[in-house]
Amino acid sequence: MDVMPLLLLVAGSAAIAAAARRTPVPAPLLLVAVGLMVSYLPGVPDYTLDPDVVLPLLLPPLLYTSATDSSYLDLRAQLRPVALLSVGYVLFATFVVGWAVYRIVPGMPLTAALVLGAVVAPPDAVAATAVARRVGLPSRITTVLQGESLLNDATAITAYKVALAAAVGEGATWAGGVGEFLVAAVGGVGVGLVLMAPLHWLRTHLTEPLIQNTLSLLIPFVAYAVAEQFHASGVLAVVVVALYLGHRAWEVDFATRLQEEAVWKMVAFVLESAVFALIGLQLPVVLRGLGADEGADAAWYAVVLFLVVVAARFVWVYPATFLPRLLSARIREREENPTWKGAMITSWAGMRGVVSLAIAFSIPMTVHHGGAPFPQRNLILFLTFTTVIGTLVVQGLTLPPLIRLLKLPEPDPQAATLAEANAQAQASRAAERHLEELLADERNALPPPLADRLRMVLERRRNAVWERLGQVNPITGETVDDTYRRLSRKMIGTEREVFVKLRDGRYIDDEMLRTLLRRLDLEEAAAYREAA
Repeated sequence: MDVMPLLLLVAGSAAIAAAARRTPVPAPLLLVAVGLMVSYLPGVPDYTLDPDVVLPLLLPPLLYTSATDSSYLDLRAQLRPVALLSVGYVLFATFVVGWAVYRIVPGMPLTAALVLGAVVAPPDAVAATAVARRVGLPSRITTVLQGESLLNDATAITAYKVALAAAVGEGATWAGGVGEFLVAAVGGVGVGLVLMAPLHWLRTHLTEPLIQNTLSLLIPFVAYAVAEQFHASGVLAVVVVALYLGHRAWEVDFATRLQEEAVWKMVAFVLESAVFALIGLQLPVVLRGLGADEGADAAWYAVVLFLVVVAARFVWVYPATFLPRLLSARIREREENPTWKGAMITSWAGMRGVVSLAIAFSIPMTVHHGGAPFPQRNLILFLTFTTVIGTLVVQGLTLPPLIRLLKLPEPDPQAATLAEANAQAQASRAAERHLEELLADERNALPPPLADRLRMVLERRRNAVWERLGQVNPITGETVDDTYRRLSRKMIGTEREVFVKLRDGRYIDDEMLRTLLRRLDLEEAAAYREAA
């Protein structure tokens, strides 16, 4: 097995993603563009998307890290719009796109057109999260888009399986399709509910952070594989488990959380970078299968399909946003009034991604009856590719200026800091009362200087947030937290230099140096978190 192409893919995509942070272009778009250009360089091997790799090996960790970073409470509060998008919109887009393709592509059977509709229906979890994170969408819109992208793959994959069964001659029916969807959805949620408590128990009872993080890396694959064994939705199983574990992450010890955050940031960075680069690298593979005689017609079909995909989302999002409020007094009382600007952003933030391509590549070469070729499979692959590229480039590039043009209300940093300060004050008061109760017990007797140090830690933590509400330094222009972070790093840096000199002078060994540096690293991380 030649591992060099894989190493080049990972290293190259990581370097491009890192470089993108210094440009105004979101990393996903730069990766796709570079992938398109690199795909035709001499000596570049073919990187074919294998659905047997993407769906069970790449999708679970990407879903897991996105779901653990999401808020279960926020998603529950936005359950109705999330469900309307992740289920209703995907099915609507499947039929609209399928019907449009059936009408414009001569000889395309309706069943094959519906397969294409299911393939391009779901906005991609990776694309939505990556772009939303870069452009800084309002929290409610971000929650809805993240919730949609976490759940819509399950709907799309099930719709694809039903349409594919009809296309290859397995006699799928409407009743069978609905039944399969319910089995996949209920089964996936059920598997997630069964697994989440035992997995959380393991996470809280394992005492070694390295073992806990190894378990953390295995969890999304285990949840996905178990659900798929029962012909349920592995996507939903991963999301349910991840939301539960993320909601209860505070019960895991601090060392595990520190390591886990760093590990999953690295995993997400590498996988996201490689995934978007892979999208661009598919161009030669797709065009080679298309054939030269279909070039002009295929380009026309691609333009029409892109416009249909974009228009269908607007047609669904605006009624789904405003009609429930018009029809239900309870919704009007409980929910804030949506705006046309929010609906505009939600409609435009419909980028497709690697999941659509992976599903398209899983379309079989032949149908069951007589082994005839699958109807216009190469054209379906091409149209999927152009739709993914079109939505990523056109919508991804124009989303940030659209947000600026609409002038969406930005969160008030002062209000957020005030809420944080109030929360910290309540927690500190409770900790102080508990500390005095503990110190009153003779079994917890401490010398006065050490007891005062515990009280000072609580006081510093409580005051640090309030101090951030003050003005900037008139001489340096720094905020209080910036100054605190800078001075803290200088002090810790001085200690670190002394430890290294002591090691170099053989006064301490390397094992002692690592212990001392680890302690300083934790203190620096604590100082950074208090300030940031």
